[in-house]
Amino acid sequence: MDSISDMLTRIRNATRAGHAEVLVPFSNLKMKIAEVLEKKGFIQRAEIAEGEVPRNKIRIVLKYIKNEKGGQISYIQGLRRISRQGQRIYAGKSNLPFVRGKYGFAIISTSKGLMTNDEARKAGMGGEVICEVW
Repeated sequence: MDSISDMLTRIRNATRAGHAEVLVPFSNLKMKIAEVLEKKGFIQRAEIAEGEVPRNKIRIVLKYIKNEKGGQISYIQGLRRISRQGQRIYAGKSNLPFVRGKYGFAIISTSKGLMTNDEARKAGMGGEVICEVW
C-alpha cells in the first residue's frame, strides 16, 4: 500500500470526524509533507511522537475554526493524491498545476526537496506532483 496515500486518508478521516490530532507512521517524506502543511497554515504543528513501540510516529495537530453554529470547520477541506506508485505524474516548470483556482496548493517533489507549486514556479523548477491540498 502507498504510505503517502495512507497518511492523506488518515488526515482526511480525522478532519471529518473532528479529531484534534492524528498519528501516522514516521518516514522522512511524510514528515516533510507535514512540514509543508504546517508552513502553509493548514495544520497547527507536526512533531515526532516518541512511542512505546520501536517505531516512531508523526503527531499531526489539526487546525479548526469555529462556525456561527458553534461547530468547527477544518482548515483542510480536501486532500488528493496525484502521483501514485503505479502512475507517476510529473510536471515541468511551465505545466505546474493550479489547485482550486489558487485557493489550494500542490506539493511538488523537486531536486531541491519538497515545495509548493508556487515556490516551484518561482524557482523555475518542475518535478513529481505528490498531492493537492485545498
